[in-house]
Amino acid sequence: MAWLERRQVALYLTTIAVAAVVGTLLPGAGHLDAAIEPVLAVLLLATFLGVPFVGIGRSLRDGRFLVAVGVLGFVVVPVVAFLLSRVVADQPALLVGVLLVLLAPCIDYVVVFAGLAGGAADRLLAVAPLTMLAQVLLLPLFLLLSAGPEALAAVRVEPFVRAFLVLIAAPMVAAALVQWWARHRRAGVLVERAAAGAMVPLLMATLFAVVASQVRTVGGSVPGLLTVAAVFVAFVVVMVPLGIAAGRLARLDVPGTRALVFSGVTRNSLVVLPIALALPPPLSSAPVVVVTQTLVELVAVVVLVRLVPRFVPDRGTAAT
Repeated sequence: MAWLERRQVALYLTTIAVAAVVGTLLPGAGHLDAAIEPVLAVLLLATFLGVPFVGIGRSLRDGRFLVAVGVLGFVVVPVVAFLLSRVVADQPALLVGVLLVLLAPCIDYVVVFAGLAGGAADRLLAVAPLTMLAQVLLLPLFLLLSAGPEALAAVRVEPFVRAFLVLIAAPMVAAALVQWWARHRRAGVLVERAAAGAMVPLLMATLFAVVASQVRTVGGSVPGLLTVAAVFVAFVVVMVPLGIAAGRLARLDVPGTRALVFSGVTRNSLVVLPIALALPPPLSSAPVVVVTQTLVELVAVVVLVRLVPRFVPDRGTAAT
């Protein structure tokens, strides 16, 4: 496990490269999209097993973190998304795709990546239900203000609710049960240790399934997607310093600030993709835009796992 952890960033980048080759060369690789949700659910189960559930109530009482996440995700991000989306404002399908994905903060694997970077995964887990509820309520309004009435009709609540139940609630309940089991039986302790050792392979499997299943779709529309890819890269570049600044303004500790950075950068692409797929024919390019954001973000967050601890160093490290 120590060997995997030391080499995890290189392993993730290699996985993305291999998956891109497999997805491009094998026509049937697109069927791997059916594996994304189960693999991600297992990954989150392993993640939640590493979060002490006795601390979740305390995390919910962390008013500074709650306010910082809310302001960054639902005040700052909409402004940044609106400004960046002006690049494609004359192309409705690209505009809706960009706004749809950028306006929805991540509630699942943000916990994984933030934890890998030494961020407060327990606090992100605690606010995940509130983040999901807020985006369900606010996303239609943000789309209406940013893209116009045609975007509002495309938003459905069902994919958000289903993602919460499958990717958050079910793994969370299962992890709580395993932790209870571990407090009473040694077998439960062994399961917890096995889950901790499986974190890196599970994240590699998730990256492989997403990239291999979607890269052909993206590859077929490369010329028209270069602009939106640049928008998504710019979003990451802008949100990292904004997240750090927000953490400092809120006087968060180091784990809280790191978690806030990942909360601002990561988007709910795997949740909004079903919404994009349900859009009417005039907006049929929107799903490819969402997939493009997924690929850009996966590379970005893997790199940020290494960079964010340098941007937000431990107090002891910063003092030496």
